[in-house]
Amino acid sequence: MRKIATLCTLAAVAGLASSAAFARVDVDIGIGVPGPVYVAPAPVYQPVPVYRAAPVYEPAPVYVAPQPVVVGPGYYGPGYYGPGWRQREWREREWREHERRDRDWHDHDHGRGRGRDRD
Repeated sequence: MRKIATLCTLAAVAGLASSAAFARVDVDIGIGVPGPVYVAPAPVYQPVPVYRAAPVYEPAPVYVAPQPVVVGPGYYGPGYYGPGWRQREWREREWREHERRDRDWHDHDHGRGRGRDRD
């Protein structure tokens, strides 16, 4: 233990002695002569650029002939589906049904042998 204490004491004394060796007083004398100095160049101003408007190119006019008008089958006029078309369709359907029944009645023999389909 005594050896360790002696070693620590010697290390402390060596550390203090070395710091004392660096203690010094410096005296500087300066003469005001500057060294080389870099100065940025003066800015160069350029005139504002003059812009011309871009040329406008217009396409040539296009002429298109109108399509021919064709009225074909399937056009029933303005009144076909006008007011009352459902009633008209109903009457036509009833009339055809009546005609069919009447034709069947007259064409049927009814057991009397007087049918229209007789030879």
